[in-house]
Amino acid sequence: MNTQDSVKVWDLPLRIFHWLLVAGFVIAYVTEEDLLTLHVWAGYLVSGLLIFRLAWGFLGNQYAKFNGFLVKPAESINYVKDLIAFKAKRYLGHNPAGAAMIVLLLISLVMTTLTGFAVYGADQTAGPLASIGADNEELWEELHEFFANFTLVLVFVHVAGVAVESYIHRENLAKAMVNGYKKLTTDSSKNRPD
Repeated sequence: MNTQDSVKVWDLPLRIFHWLLVAGFVIAYVTEEDLLTLHVWAGYLVSGLLIFRLAWGFLGNQYAKFNGFLVKPAESINYVKDLIAFKAKRYLGHNPAGAAMIVLLLISLVMTTLTGFAVYGADQTAGPLASIGADNEELWEELHEFFANFTLVLVFVHVAGVAVESYIHRENLAKAMVNGYKKLTTDSSKNRPD
């Protein structure tokens, strides 16, 4: 698919990570305590994927590396303001709002998995925190539920941002996360309402 008007942005490891993370989080979220074994394995999948993503943030291609897209919070805020005004600049890789979302999602998912391990250790004396003890089990459960729900809110904001960005720049960002390719340029003059 690499043509003169498109470029490979999202490499295969990053795309596989993204869609496995979606699947792992959804499975973990919907199973909760009803299917504990499946919930725990989905949590292990998510934690392994997070470790991979942190490493890929230093080893991946230019669009996956943290130093290629992380910006100051003020730049992300300014970008969101421009996005709301339908005048946001297009980025080939992550835009400043996307960069902030990645950081928030990674932090929230790390906290979700760590508190999940704590709950599993306190309740079942199993997993990497099996020796944590049951003293603070209720606290760990509350924190785990909070971070899981906060992650879900972030996911909805992320999907909404992808939809808005796709509309403004007339490109299918979800498709780009499937095939890895983005157009080199878009006609941004057609993207702004009069």
